Amino acid sequence: MATIETIIRAVKKINPNAQISLSGNDLDTITFENGTTPIAKSDIEAKLTQAQNELDAEAQAKIDNKTSAQNKLKALGLTDAEIEAL
Repeated sequence: MATIETIIRAVKKINPNAQISLSGNDLDTITFENGTTPIAKSDIEAKLTQAQNELDAEAQAKIDNKTSAQNKLKALGLTDAEIEAL
C-alpha cells in the first residue's frame, strides 16, 4: 500500500498544481480542492511506482551525502565525536 507522501508525489507528477486532501493512504479518499480537476484513480496508480522510486532515490542520496560529508571531515582530521558534535 502506498504512503501518503507517495500518493501526493504521484498526483503532483500528473498535475504539479493539484491541491488535494486525503484520509490516510487510501486513494479512494482523495478530495480535489480549490477547483483542481480530478485525476482518475487508475492514472494515479500508474504513477505510484515511479513516485516511490523517486522518494527512495532522494532518501538514499541524503544518506550518501551524509556519508560523504563525514568521510571528508574525517580526512581533515576530525574525530567521530567532533563530527557528531556538529
